[in-house]
Amino acid sequence: MLARKSIIPEEYVLARIAAENLRKPRIRDRPRKARFIAKNGACNLAHKNIREQGRFLQDIFTTLVDLKWRHTLVIFTMSFLCSWLLFAMMWWLVAFAHGDMDPSTESTMNSTKWTPCVTCVRSFTSAFLFSIEVQVTIGFGGRMMTEECPLAITVLILQNIVGLIINAVMLGCIFMKTAQAHRRAETLIFSRQAVIAVRNGKLCFMFRVGDLRKSMIISASVRIQVVRKTTTPEGEVIPIHQVDIPVDNPIESNNIFLVAPLIICHVIDKRSPLYDISAADLALQDLELIVILEGVVETTGITTQARTSYIAEEILWGHRFVPIVTEEEGVYAVDYSKFGNTIKVAAPRCSARELDEKPSILIQTLQKSELSHQNSLRKRNSMRRNNSIRRSNSMRRTNPSLIVPKVQFITPEGSQSASET
Repeated sequence: MLARKSIIPEEYVLARIAAENLRKPRIRDRPRKARFIAKNGACNLAHKNIREQGRFLQDIFTTLVDLKWRHTLVIFTMSFLCSWLLFAMMWWLVAFAHGDMDPSTESTMNSTKWTPCVTCVRSFTSAFLFSIEVQVTIGFGGRMMTEECPLAITVLILQNIVGLIINAVMLGCIFMKTAQAHRRAETLIFSRQAVIAVRNGKLCFMFRVGDLRKSMIISASVRIQVVRKTTTPEGEVIPIHQVDIPVDNPIESNNIFLVAPLIICHVIDKRSPLYDISAADLALQDLELIVILEGVVETTGITTQARTSYIAEEILWGHRFVPIVTEEEGVYAVDYSKFGNTIKVAAPRCSARELDEKPSILIQTLQKSELSHQNSLRKRNSMRRNNSIRRSNSMRRTNPSLIVPKVQFITPEGSQSASET
């Protein structure tokens, strides 16, 4: 049976497919570079093949603090259970060695003046309950130690010391986990994107930072580092090459007063790694700018650190952050809904090096932006004027009461003339 022919000729279909492929070229996306620092400040680093695991046990307290909460709670519970069971076994052995477990001793104790080491300890269960009472100092009154056995007094002292050590370590570990410095950093926010624009006649790299809490960060300082893969003249490949770049801060101590959101500025000059990068070259750069904010928490006195990073795709050239701090009824108000909003501004598309060599580029860019701004204002005014004229004409057509009637004038000769006002 012959196959059914299509209604559209095959030659037309092939030509159409070829034309679509020519109009829409296939562009392979550049593989995304792995971030060294995530947007939330976490380090994207995996430690592998660590052979000296015993170093972590030498600093057991820091290891316990760094563990996850579920592991900490399991260790916390198991440490108490193991200590209770260990000393319950010791109390059971003391009672067994003294003969308190013998059923015949009960009648002997009633008839003579025989005294047990621990009263009412007849089994391992009762010894376990007595161990809990000793370590947590509950003391229900049914089981108590006597002065008959010096060994039992020694076990009592030993259990109290061990219980105090376990309480101090576990409670201190839980306190440090709940009061860690990075918890305070959760309320220190950075703008999602950074911008490059002209400020004071210089190209500047800028981002915004803010604090959501009313309690301040004392002695806050900001550092910026550029992380990129470089190759030395000797051929050595450095996968994570860190370069510090200066921050434009008029204060000599380099500390910021973070009471309201601030725009941190880095002037792109000869010392900057961004000096030779233009707007066209920025998308092709394989670099990452890491921002580190450090300071002391006012309420606890603990040093905290907040981090974020910006890659080339997150840097907007020719943009500026919108103002978010306004004065309302004698109070400065901050609108965090516009925290990361930016607007387009006039900025040269060349690099900072070309701008230093040819300062006329900046003047021409500003003149063009001024002309375009004036043209947009003229167009806007003309559109408003035309809209007002059309609106008045439409109102005249719809309201007949606004139309002035015709008036006839009679001349002395008796002729009539009509005029319209």
